[in-house]
Amino acid sequence: QVHLVESGGALVQAGGSLRLSCALSGSWISINTMGWYRQAPENQREMVATITNGIVTDYADSVKGRFTIARDNTKDTFYLQMNSLKPEDTAVYICAADVMIFTKWGNVRKDYWGQGTQVTVSS
Repeated sequence: QVHLVESGGALVQAGGSLRLSCALSGSWISINTMGWYRQAPENQREMVATITNGIVTDYADSVKGRFTIARDNTKDTFYLQMNSLKPEDTAVYICAADVMIFTKWGNVRKDYWGQGTQVTVSS
């Protein structure tokens, strides 16, 4: 079993910065892709940023140039640095990981999700 726990969400003024963290715990063989998603009230969950194999990154157009995703392999943690925050960035931010785990049936890829952390940007 793999657990993801987010931290770092807060209330911040427009133009400010926050860094979200997502710590993984449990047992796995490898981690393929890690990502941050967000969901605002009455909106669908959307991808914010992903990082694959610790190197290849992808961002939603709305956050390009403002947000940066990074992985710290030594701590099994990944981050989302958010700069120049806007009120429309207000949402619950949820981290996720695509993980290879060992089961009695062999190696299996599975997605795990955190519970989310609230980010509120005031105008």
